[in-house]
Amino acid sequence: MEKLMKVKLTLLLMLFAAVISIGCEKRGEQKEDRNEEGQIETYETSEGGEKADDFKLISTDGKELKLSDFKGKIVLLDFWATWCGPCRRGIPDLVDLQKKYKEDLVVIGISLDRETKTDVIPFIKEFKINYSVVYGDAAVVKAYGNIQSIPTSFVIDREGKIVDQHVGLMPKSVYENEIKKLL
Repeated sequence: MEKLMKVKLTLLLMLFAAVISIGCEKRGEQKEDRNEEGQIETYETSEGGEKADDFKLISTDGKELKLSDFKGKIVLLDFWATWCGPCRRGIPDLVDLQKKYKEDLVVIGISLDRETKTDVIPFIKEFKINYSVVYGDAAVVKAYGNIQSIPTSFVIDREGKIVDQHVGLMPKSVYENEIKKLL
């Protein structure tokens, strides 16, 4: 039992170290914006154009969810974790966007809380998340470019192509402008 815990802890630390060490790589255009408190926040954005990889993940309510189930809708994929401060600050914006564009938009939160899955459901309730949340795995992280830092989000058009990728906390207006272009 103790050996199993050591293996799990070692794997978790290796994953954490990989995310931290790779997270400094610049992939897109870096921008700055001021948050509500007037602090400058930096984020990266890059254009997509490639087909989004389909995935089959388990949602927090125990059901299987596939990206292909939402063909014909605009999809906003958000890779996040309960322990991530910028993720926590961005979730209310995602809740608002899902509510405002519910006929055309599907927000899917992909939780990367591997060791703290038990924290996800109370978190969903606390933040009044009104969109699907699934448990991410190594395959989906790899399929979407080896997610290097969170939050990382992807805007996917109705045909299933990635329109934009964003790394870091995004201003709600950025998502809203992208969604409006796709309506």
